[in-house]
Parts: sequence; structure tokens; C-alpha cells
Amino acid sequence: MLWSSIATFAVLTAIVKGQTDGDTSPPHYPSPWARGNAVDWQDAYQKAKAFVSQLTLLEKVNLTTGVGWEGGPCVGNTGTIPRLNFPGLCLQDSPLGVRDTDLNSAFPAGVNVASTWSTRLFKSRGNAMGSEHRDKGVDVQLGPVAGPLGRAPEGGRNWEGFSPDPVLTGVAIAQTIQGIQDAGVVACAKHFIMNEQEHNRESTATDAFAYSSNLDDKTMHELYLWPFADAVRAGVGAIMCSYNQINNSYGSQNSYTLNYLLKEELDFQGFVTSDWWAQHTGVASAFAGLDMTMAGDQNLDSGNTWWGSNLTAAVLNGTIPQWRLDDMAVRIMSAYYKVGRDTINIPTNFNSWTLDTDGYRFPEANEDYEQVNWHVNVQDDHAALIREIGGASTVLLKNTKNALPLNKPKSVAVIGYDAHDNPDGPNSCSDRNCDEGTLAMGWGSGTANFPYLIAPNTALKAQAANDRSKYANVSDNWDYAAVAKAVTGAEVAIVFANADSGEGYITVDGNEGDRNNLTLWGGGDALIAYVASINPNTIVVLHTVGPVIVEAIKQNPNVTAILWAGLPGQESGNAITDVLYGKVNPQAKSVFTWGKAREDWGTDVTYEFPSDPPQLNFVEGVFIDYRHFDAAGIEPSYEFGFGLSYTNYSYSNLQIAKQNPGPYQPTKGFTSAAPTFGKIDYNPADAEFPPGFRAVPQYVYPYISGPVPTGLPQDWPAGATDGSPQPLVGAGGSSGGNRQLYDTMYTVSATVTNTGSVKGTEIAQLYISLGGPTDPKIVLRGFDDLILDPGQSAVFTYDITRRDISNWDTVSQNWVISSYPKTVYVGASSRNLPLSGALT
Repeated sequence: MLWSSIATFAVLTAIVKGQTDGDTSPPHYPSPWARGNAVDWQDAYQKAKAFVSQLTLLEKVNLTTGVGWEGGPCVGNTGTIPRLNFPGLCLQDSPLGVRDTDLNSAFPAGVNVASTWSTRLFKSRGNAMGSEHRDKGVDVQLGPVAGPLGRAPEGGRNWEGFSPDPVLTGVAIAQTIQGIQDAGVVACAKHFIMNEQEHNRESTATDAFAYSSNLDDKTMHELYLWPFADAVRAGVGAIMCSYNQINNSYGSQNSYTLNYLLKEELDFQGFVTSDWWAQHTGVASAFAGLDMTMAGDQNLDSGNTWWGSNLTAAVLNGTIPQWRLDDMAVRIMSAYYKVGRDTINIPTNFNSWTLDTDGYRFPEANEDYEQVNWHVNVQDDHAALIREIGGASTVLLKNTKNALPLNKPKSVAVIGYDAHDNPDGPNSCSDRNCDEGTLAMGWGSGTANFPYLIAPNTALKAQAANDRSKYANVSDNWDYAAVAKAVTGAEVAIVFANADSGEGYITVDGNEGDRNNLTLWGGGDALIAYVASINPNTIVVLHTVGPVIVEAIKQNPNVTAILWAGLPGQESGNAITDVLYGKVNPQAKSVFTWGKAREDWGTDVTYEFPSDPPQLNFVEGVFIDYRHFDAAGIEPSYEFGFGLSYTNYSYSNLQIAKQNPGPYQPTKGFTSAAPTFGKIDYNPADAEFPPGFRAVPQYVYPYISGPVPTGLPQDWPAGATDGSPQPLVGAGGSSGGNRQLYDTMYTVSATVTNTGSVKGTEIAQLYISLGGPTDPKIVLRGFDDLILDPGQSAVFTYDITRRDISNWDTVSQNWVISSYPKTVYVGASSRNLPLSGALT
């Protein structure tokens, strides 16, 4: 199945020609208005129309504009509408739990839950997180994540998302969204789009411009946009823009990505918010499709704003038509009603800026000292789910000499600081900005405070006591004398090591968000080699944010087992103990490829740019992770989808049934004209601060001060203010794209049998070869987790959709099924596919 070097060279050469410095993003106007046409949006849209129709100009502006940094209890707060008892919206991190509060849970990271390959666990985790946000009084959870997708393994925030494979990420993000929104909270999928590294991700005092991710249309559709289509199809209420530029246009004002791709082609009906201070213009970003600005001020604590009073003025002087402002407000309120926020009366009961009971209502201004925290315990029974996901997401990479599972060993030695508690406590480092003790989440805004953290040493020590095993542990990675004493003669030595990363505003051990390398931190590689040189039964446990170079560890004969435990959250120690001792049979499969050398991936973080604006050319096209390894003929240490079990499985009886859904019909027709809701008072005097009004310093208001600017240049992009009926695009028309993309073309089934002696869960995987000379060798399209008793068989079934076997055609701007022969493969990993058949 390996390609020839000539074919590989042809493919990669064809892709390279697609991206160059200075690529431009085509303009697309006007910004599509919400239609409420999807069944799951209709009721919410009608409620939103009725609500917005009551609002004044100032109240509509208040919905769209954040009140500024530390202007309220949440990391993001919109203005209030006191007349209608509307308290404004609370937007709160993170994608793994409620950030900056207490008595909440710390869930496993996205990369961990993806490693379970279980749609049940995807949705259950989302629902549990959503319920905790709901009960803290949060309206919008800032997650889940499909950007970064994971182009470069060193990318600092890859762990917040799920996998560099778009299908696995798409399924995971869709199920997570459904879980969050079923709990009554708006999910905000992020970061849209191409936010694939932390270095130069945004314009700052030292970096004049954010990098521009330059990519071609085919790569956008077949790789990076794919999971966002799944998010929209799942009914996500909000999308967050990215900091970076896309083809030299910032994400928060990129009319092509927002107006065309998201709102027109994917038919997104919710609202688009900026990332915090990612907005760079006022009127231009409104025309380009932005609906909400966060945190509301132009820069941290600046007190000024791109919208707020400026948006009010732009509507008053006729620059922005009423229909565009109304559409912003209707989109925001549609998402609000869609998840039932109007029936959930839980006020925000925490404060992001202090864990004390009392504090300032307006922290930035140090005004209105009062009770701000009610310390509501929202954890419920989520610890059991967290522990289950921790075990189910632990990938068994190597297991020789019957090393695992452990069965009451006479003596156990546990080595490495990663097995132990941070002596100052799990929350002692703000936003987890250190690598002290066991690693259970990365750093940055995608974090949450631990209610507690069970370190592996704690759980393993308790297990040893129960088994009456002799137990020794060493927390200092560099105290080799103590290590030698502990592991010499031990029946089993378990070495823990980690590798961390996070958001770019934090630097840890010289790593500015993105990892500087793919080695283990804290001398982990040398520590493992040293222990293995003494103890012939050395087991390695890795808590890492992504792949590391493990080939030397893998080839060491005294390393009998390797487990990747990732970032498992608060129940870390209990979860890994469950797996090591066989209480849980590993089911996890790796959601990324493990290369033997850094160069094997073919992609990397760009740490320094020679040009300004920085140009980040995605010359590899769709060939990231296993797609690149396959095309280049590179043998990995462990392939994508690989994972061992304490039992064995066989695959047989592939069946392919062709369905007949009919031909694909591009969407045709026109929208209705842009609607307006209610009447706007265009008297500037009515938009001024009321007499005697006490303005809170640095707080962002919708009121204007002084005369409204007139005589402004009228050179806005062509069509930006056009509210007439607009043509529908052929690839659009329904949530997630043309509805016929999701027609079933084939039904594939195969029999999976547990041939071993232990009950287990096998992850059956289905891949497709699209057959073209510029296509990857294979692409993942489906999977399922099958729970099997010894000797039991089950049938894995997957419906192949039209989308699954289509390519994006840049000429027709639609999906097409090429004439190249297509083959389906079923098996246990991307390189263990015993069953195959032609799709005729």
C-alpha cells in the first residue's frame, strides 16, 4: 500500500505550489443574516426576533459589546438590559472545566477524551462540563476546541483540542457540543480558524502583526474546516475567532472565512465572537461577520472600544444599516434561547478575579465591594466519570514479558517528580504556569482549578499497601543515588515522565507556549534510561501534551511496558492505577502519530519569522500527521490509531452494501431580504449618557459623548450594506453544508471478535482511499467502541456518506466524487487494516 517515491514527490510538489507569502483572502459581502431555517433553530429564532424587536439602539449595542476586562464576574461579560431584567451574558473558560473558581471539577483534556474513541464519553464529558458551567451561572462555555487542529506536534494548545485528524475531531467536537448544550449552556467552538501555533499568534507591543496562515481552498475544506462543519451541524451556538490572520486578513474581520465559509456555506445560525482583544477594526469587522466583541475594550484595561459607543455612532450616522446590528443581536439571542437559558434562572455565583467571598463587583475599577462568591459546589458525581475517562484514555503502547497487568508484586518502586504532588499544591501555579509535580493539564486559559489532584504516587502507594507490596518512591529526577537504591531488586520499577505546553502568554522552562522540542522534560529520557539500566522490569508512564520521541525507550529491552496517560485531570493517580493493575483493560488508541525523529512529521512550529507581517505557509496541504507519514513512506514508532489491550481481537467478514440516495443537487435559490426588528431612534441626543449617570471607570458603555461623526468616507467594500435577497451557494443551504453531503452512499460492516481471555473494548476503525494522485493514501472516516467478552463477536457498522468519499473542487466550489477507484479498509489502526474492499 506504500506509494512510490515518484508519486509521493508529485503529490507534495503539487501541494507546495498552493501557498506563498502574501496570499490574500477574497472579500465576500454582505454578511449573511440568520434565517432560523434549521429545525433545531426555528423556535429559538422566533423568540430572539420577539426579544430584539423590543430593544432600543443602545440595548442592541449592549448585547454585542463586552464591558471590558474585569468589568464583571466572568472572563467575558456583555452589557445588561435592566428594563427587561436581562443581566447580560457571562462567557467563561474553559474547554476542560469552569476556570477561575472553586468547588468545580478538573476534567481530562480534549486530547485524552479523544483517545477513548467513545462517543458516549465525548458527550458525557461535555454534559458534565456544561452542567458545572450552568450551575455556576455561566451562559457561554468557551469550548470545545477544533483550532488548533494539530498541524505541528509542538503546537502549544493542541491538547485543548482532540486530534490532528479532522474526522475524529469532528465527531468529538459535535458530541461535546451536544452534551454542553443539552445541559443548558451555549457551547462556543474555537478558534476559527488556522490558529496552529502560539509564536506570533497575535499583534502585541513587540509583534506588530500576527502571523498569516496561508493555505489553499482545497486544504481549507478537506482538513481544517471539516470539524467546524460538524460543530455547526451539531447546532453549536457560538464560534470564536482566532487571533491570527488567514491569507493576510485577521480572523475577526476576514469576510471570506466568516461571511462565506461559516455563515453562508456552513449556514451557521449562531453568533461569532472575537477572541479577547483579537478585534482590530470597528465597522469593518461588523461588515465582515463579527457579532460580538470580547472583552469589549480595544486592549487590556484600555477603557476604549471598537464597538460600544462607536457602534452606536456608526448606526446613527448610517454607516452600518439597522439590519446588520439586528442580525448580531438576533444571532446572540437565538443561541441563548436554543439552549433554554431563558428557563434557567441561576445567577452568576462566582468571581473570576478572586476566590474570596467578598470582593469588588467591578474589579478593574475597585468599586462596589460586596459578596462576589457564593462557593457553590457543582462537582456532583463527576469524579467517577473523570476517573473512567482517565483509564479509558490511557494508551498501552508496549507490553512485553507479561509485564502488565500487575498482580500483587512483591515490591514496587515509583520514580519521577511526575508521579508526585506539587509540594505547594496543585493550584499553586496560576493557570498551571509551571511543571511541578504530576502533570494533569497543560497551561493557559484552557485550564481550571483542581478541587484536588490524586497523584499517581498516592494511588499506587495505597494499592501497594492493600497488596502488602514493599513500596519505595523517589520524587527527585536528579537524585540518582536514591533512584538506584529504590529500583535495585524491585520486582517492578515504574518511571513517570512528562512534557508540557500551553498558551503563548505564559513561558515555562523557556517554552513560550509551543514546545521547543519533542523530548521529555526534567531529564525524563535520561532518568528512564538509568532506571532501565538497573531494573529489567521498567514500566514507563508518560503524561504528555502530545507525541514525544520514544524510539530509544521502545527499543530498550528492559523497558517492558510504555503507557501514554496524557492529561487525565483530577483523578490521574486512580486512573493510571486502574490500568496498571488490570481493573481497567486499556481501550485507548493514539490520536496522533509517534515519529522517530522530529523531522518525521514534516511540519514544525515557526519560532522566528524573517518577514513582517509574518507569513506561515501551509505548504504541506492536507498532509499532516499520519497522512504525511504514509505519503512519505516513513515508519513511525507507533502509528495513528495504535493501542494495545490485555486481550486480542480479530477482524472478519467485511460486507459492503451500496445505497442509492440519488444524485447530488447543488443548493439553488435566494434568501429573503435582510429583516429588521423594531424601530431605532436616530436622535443622537437619546444616545448620550443620561443626566447624572455615574460611569464606572474603564467600563465599556454604549453611550456616545459629543456629536456623531458625519461625512465619513463611503468606500466600504462593495455589497457590505446590501440587504437585498442574496443567492444561496451550491455547497451550502443547511447546517454543516449541503444536506445531501450527509446522504448514505454505502453501508459497511465487519465482524470483530475477542479472541483472548479478558473482557475488553476494541476500537474498530474504518479508513477510505479516495484514489486520486493528490489524495492521502488513506483517511479515517469512521470508528466505534465495541465491548466484548472473551470469545464474543460483534458487528461494526458504518454508513459512508457522500461527504466521506468526496473531494473539494476549487472550480465549481462544491464537493465532487472523483472518478478514481475508492477502497474501504477496516482494522485496528491506520497501519493494521486486515479487511479491504472496493466501493464500486
